[in-house]
Amino acid sequence: MSRTVANQIEEASRLFHALSEPTRLQILEQLKDGEQCVCELTEAFNTGQSRLSFHLRVLKEAGLIIDRPEGRWMYYSLNVEGIKELGSFVNALQESRPSRRFCGPCR
Repeated sequence: MSRTVANQIEEASRLFHALSEPTRLQILEQLKDGEQCVCELTEAFNTGQSRLSFHLRVLKEAGLIIDRPEGRWMYYSLNVEGIKELGSFVNALQESRPSRRFCGPCR
C-alpha cells in the first residue's frame, strides 16, 4: 500500500470517527444553515457547554468545522474543504475496478 493511500485511509478513519456520534452529525446538520455561536448551539441541543465543546473539538480536529472567536464567544461553521474531502473519499470507494475472479491461493 502506497504512503499516499495509507495517509488517505488514516485521514478517512479520523473523519469517520468524528461522524460516528449522532450528536456530531446533528451539529453538522445544524451548521448547514450557516455559522452559529456556541451559545446558540448549546440552546439548540439543550446541553451543557462543556459537553457540546467536546463534540465541537472532535469535529474541528477532524477538519469538518472551523471556528472563529468574536469577543468572548466562539462561532462555528462547516469547513467546506473538509466536507469535500470526506465526499471525495466516499466517491473513490464507489469507483469500479475490474473484479478478480480468482487469486493465487484460491485456484
